[in-house]
Amino acid sequence: QVQLVESGGGLVQPGGSLRLSCAASGTIPSANDMAWYRQGPGKLRALVSNFNRYGGSPIYADTVRGRFTISADSAKNMVSLQMDSLKIEDTGVYYCNAFPADPGRWGQGTQVTVSS
Repeated sequence: QVQLVESGGGLVQPGGSLRLSCAASGTIPSANDMAWYRQGPGKLRALVSNFNRYGGSPIYADTVRGRFTISADSAKNMVSLQMDSLKIEDTGVYYCNAFPADPGRWGQGTQVTVSS
């Protein structure tokens, strides 16, 4: 059973940066099959970014494109999300999971709070 553990969240001011990490225990097909999701206050969980398994550039939600960067270390089974120029609306719990998401793999997530 693959377990996913997210880390790196915290409290940051608008315009700041955070780097999230996702460590997978167990074997996953490929770190490039992973994605980041987030659930903002009072909102449904939504896709933030995923790798393009057919090649090409990663895919980002319109709300984060140009500010967030997804990366993977396949050898370490780790996926990261570099978040720059953070906005208040980026607040939420961030999760990693496969893409498409595996309902049985959701971890605890990591809380990101953007506030002045």
